[in-house]
Amino acid sequence: MDKRPVTDFATDFDHTDPAWVHDPYPIWEDLRERCPVAHTERYGGAWFPTTYEMVQAVASDSTHFSSRVVVVSNEKFAEWIPEAPVGSAPPITSDPPFHAIARRLMLPPLAPGVVNKFEPRIRELCGQHLDALVGRDEFDAGTEYAQFISPSVIAQMLGFPAGDEERFRDFVRLVMDSVDQNPEDTLAGWEFMAEYFDRQIQDHVAFAQSDFTSYLLSVQIDGEPLSYDHVRGTMVLMLIAGIDTTWSAIGSAIWHLASHPADLARLVAEPDLMPLAIEEFLRFYAPVTMARTVKEEFEFFGVTMKKDDWVLLGFPAANRDPAAFDDADRFIIDRAVNRHAAFGLGIHRCAGSNLARLELRVAIEEFIARYPTFELRDPEAVTWSPGQVRGPRQLPVRVA
Repeated sequence: MDKRPVTDFATDFDHTDPAWVHDPYPIWEDLRERCPVAHTERYGGAWFPTTYEMVQAVASDSTHFSSRVVVVSNEKFAEWIPEAPVGSAPPITSDPPFHAIARRLMLPPLAPGVVNKFEPRIRELCGQHLDALVGRDEFDAGTEYAQFISPSVIAQMLGFPAGDEERFRDFVRLVMDSVDQNPEDTLAGWEFMAEYFDRQIQDHVAFAQSDFTSYLLSVQIDGEPLSYDHVRGTMVLMLIAGIDTTWSAIGSAIWHLASHPADLARLVAEPDLMPLAIEEFLRFYAPVTMARTVKEEFEFFGVTMKKDDWVLLGFPAANRDPAAFDDADRFIIDRAVNRHAAFGLGIHRCAGSNLARLELRVAIEEFIARYPTFELRDPEAVTWSPGQVRGPRQLPVRVA
């Protein structure tokens, strides 16, 4: 494992480096001005384009870039990773033409009319976790609130046992937070996760339910049911992508409001601002950085990318690009024009964006209704997740 400290992010970046994890924005600004495509030999070779134009170019180009593996790790093409165009977690790991087929299957259960029916349940969940905090003037808004909402919602959608929510959080940490560890150190966790999902599939085969898992088991491609590998991969995608990204967005929004009392006061006084505020939270604190791999050697904005190199798609960096957004480095709570890339760009734009927006909105509405004034208890005690989904893990706050 290469855990040397980074001395120059332009030529030797590591997205798990403590400086990057703690505050990547100055790093990205510096890279954008002097690179603007950073490179590293870590993880077998990787690139990091920093401008909106470049990120959009990669995201829109399935000719030169593959989505077969979207999480950078030390196992680029392990034996267990399915070949393109399907990949291990369709459709996010799928390339054309299979991608369009797999994505189309995902859309009906994630349509606005279906997703909006979850709003009463999400409000109930938020209320339950806020009720558990009654009588305390200090608590961790990350581990005691933000991280609880999306696991419950996704468990209900998939038809998984509600009591397994802590297990879901462990799966998230395994997939997203352990990318810089030796593969043999995480093998047992991967095997347990695979066994868990296989049990859920078998349970749903035996007892069909009105949930997303049974839906996947019932749909067909060219008259044939989905393979269990396809079903399992999409279930993993729903659980991992649906949990970590949303709790990170919720946590980041709470962190911002705790750190910026004027924005908190305005949002409390002007609830009609919430839709615009949600989009600005998503732009300014976009949690997700995706990855691609280079299909063949390719010249890209003046650099030569080699076959099988990683490319980190920095959607959060693109959202801070001054060439794409006015006052890009300022959080503007009532920003009216906001075509951000928080949900990705190109064919892989997040199919679950309706659900993510709903959870983020309801979680913030319920939190500030209960606590119209709050602040960080200790800014130095806030910790951030490593890897490709960024959000606060520990978020200690003090409420009035």
